[in-house]
Amino acid sequence: MTDFTADGLTALLARPGVKAALAALDAPGEETRLVGGCVRDALLGVSASDIDLATTLRPEAVMERARTAGLKAIPTGIEHGTVTLVAAKEPLEVTTLREDVETDGRHAVVRFGGDFAQDAARRDFTINALSLSADGQLHDTVGGLEDLRAGIVRFIGVPATRIREDALRILRFFRFHARFGGADPDPPALAACIAARDALDGLSRERVRTEFLKLLLAPGCVPVTSILSGTGLLQRITGGVGELGRLARSVAVDHPAPMRLAALCVHAAHDEPRLREGLRLSKAEATQLAAYADALAALHGRTMLGVGDIRALAATHGARMIADTLAILANEPRPQPDAGALAEAAKLAASGEPVFPLAGSDLVAAGIPAGRAIGKGLAAAKAEWLARGCPEDEASRKDLLQRAISAATA
Repeated sequence: MTDFTADGLTALLARPGVKAALAALDAPGEETRLVGGCVRDALLGVSASDIDLATTLRPEAVMERARTAGLKAIPTGIEHGTVTLVAAKEPLEVTTLREDVETDGRHAVVRFGGDFAQDAARRDFTINALSLSADGQLHDTVGGLEDLRAGIVRFIGVPATRIREDALRILRFFRFHARFGGADPDPPALAACIAARDALDGLSRERVRTEFLKLLLAPGCVPVTSILSGTGLLQRITGGVGELGRLARSVAVDHPAPMRLAALCVHAAHDEPRLREGLRLSKAEATQLAAYADALAALHGRTMLGVGDIRALAATHGARMIADTLAILANEPRPQPDAGALAEAAKLAASGEPVFPLAGSDLVAAGIPAGRAIGKGLAAAKAEWLARGCPEDEASRKDLLQRAISAATA
């Protein structure tokens, strides 16, 4: 059972941007409330980054009253009733109460209304349909408080109907269960998500990426990902099978979302382009997955690893990546780093990988003419440097310089 804190609601109402917006929209015969996730999170003592308000005011009136109060008002979705206010340097989304006329996936036809209970009934899950009045009164017309306390993520109304309105709710259900749910998902919701799995194919991959990466950061991501895997939904999302044990170890050391995705889904180099395209990953995310695939390949088939091996791997693949990959592979039969190797990996991850101590200018200073011989000499010296475990002392540097000169003049 989850305990709630009234202090969170008080803190939410006390935020300068919230106070300014509620004051600006305070009009006779009208009402504006905080709604959705910010209210839910406040009950749990969490300060939400996204603030949403619902109002009986029409969008044009919201714009006018906000500007009169000196707030910036942006018509971000005014045709759907949404205006973004900027108050105390904080963006807040204000949406006029709506009721559905018809729904077809993401293309719902709505009209403006004035009934908060009806507006709540349009939302996806009970825990996301709470609202908070400016006077501090909490409103719950769909049983969200009880579900939040019990750790149940439950669709409002008939699950299959809500999923037909927007198939992204399949992923949102699993993400919210991973964050707020108990041991087992709500059976009717789970059954509806499995039955509607084909609908995932019609979603934009950018939306799938956003939801799935958020899921991987949720506290319950490992058991929920196991459910996704067991029901065949994970393959729909990622296009492949998942390594749940590796994901669990990545979560245990608190890796960021891209590294958790790599641990779960990357087995070899060919997985990176599949995931990059299939989830529309950013360049930085794809680069991290490719680097993990390279480190994985470098470690594949190795048995024992000593300090020198770790230093060479760090110099080639990056100290942080080697340390992260070893954490993901921990307790697997191979590789088996000794205690010194693990300590070295941790030290290098904090301080930086070894740096090859020679440059082309060193060979030029030694009398080697500029040209291909420089590259030949440096390549030979670097190979020896890696084989020796990347020594950094001056005596080793002099030996390597002689090796480079010999190779360059051979």
